[in-house]
Amino acid sequence: MTFSDTVNQAYAAIRTQPVRVLLIVLAMSIGITSVTVLTALGESARRYIVNEFQTLGTHLIIVLPGRSETTGGHPPIFGETPRDLTLADAQALSSSRHIAAIAPVSIGAAPVSIKGLEREATIIGSTAAFREVRHLSMAQGRFLPETDADQALPVCVIGQTIKDEMFAQQQALGQWLRISDRRYRVIGVLASEGESIGVDFDDMVIIPVASAQTLFNRYSLFRILVEAKSKQGMYKAVDEIREIIKARHEGEDDVTLITQDSVVSTFDDILTALTLTVASIASISLAVAGILVMNVMWVSVTQRTAEIGLLKALGATRRQLISLFLMEAVILSVAGAVSGMLLGKIVLVLLQAVYPNFPLFLPVWAIWAALAVALLTALIFGVLPARKAADMDAVTALNKR
Repeated sequence: MTFSDTVNQAYAAIRTQPVRVLLIVLAMSIGITSVTVLTALGESARRYIVNEFQTLGTHLIIVLPGRSETTGGHPPIFGETPRDLTLADAQALSSSRHIAAIAPVSIGAAPVSIKGLEREATIIGSTAAFREVRHLSMAQGRFLPETDADQALPVCVIGQTIKDEMFAQQQALGQWLRISDRRYRVIGVLASEGESIGVDFDDMVIIPVASAQTLFNRYSLFRILVEAKSKQGMYKAVDEIREIIKARHEGEDDVTLITQDSVVSTFDDILTALTLTVASIASISLAVAGILVMNVMWVSVTQRTAEIGLLKALGATRRQLISLFLMEAVILSVAGAVSGMLLGKIVLVLLQAVYPNFPLFLPVWAIWAALAVALLTALIFGVLPARKAADMDAVTALNKR
């Protein structure tokens, strides 16, 4: 019996049992659909988050006040710090020759109002370098002026949402916008940036950092954003920033430095592990499908005892009979895998229609992995029924006819 004979014989046997075929294909397709959809969601989430961080720039360094060791165990993002970052700290960093731009950041929320209209908005205090560090684009006017960081000017730059809601029927540039109890002249409108890592620049008002400190009566900085001159110089800049701040803080190394590379790498590792975990959990459904394959094949062997006896009487070897039944299982599993991938693709298209802003992506490796697992499942769970058929005695099998 040649390979083509085995394939033709297996295909002919499959055609005689439509219900059995439907059950196996359905079980396998459900498993493959689960694996492809969940893998695509995990991989898409990984790509989305990594891409969000990469939009910050390639040489970004974030200086946070405090370290986990000095805040009693809490990360510095949430913990209180023994010593704040100040404008003087930010200005001192300019002595590093590896730094291209420094943007001190002060942040808070306050009511903004004009002519009876009022809403709550996020207020960011920074300098002109903030635009360069965050790669912001202007739709109208200009960004914050190039002045000393400690100069509190009554000017502001607003996002598109603020412009649309507060200046719907009039020109925004040149108007006075009241923030809390102070007035700021609008000198620029940001181009629509959308959300980036949970930050919506369309819904923000940017003012000089000294003005923000006066507005919030708080002279500590939320963060210092630093852009290195090059990727190669980024780690040298990190060392110099740490030394400069340490010298200013009485020898205490009490700041945390986060580079964009480390953040992207950390999220990449976490989300890759999450994707593989989710795919592994989904593959349990393939194991269930494999058990169904084994049961259905077992029943098939019992029903085809006479056929098996006849094949053995005609000279079919044990290896050929095992190959014949394994070929049936493989054909059915491949059919189920292809159906499952098509069904999974349809589910992803529907999800993309519901969530158009979330880029769904099914990696090629997931397609090949799903197909390989389906084949492996067929071989593993089909081998016992195949061996049972191959071990039958020809005379006994023919007597059961």
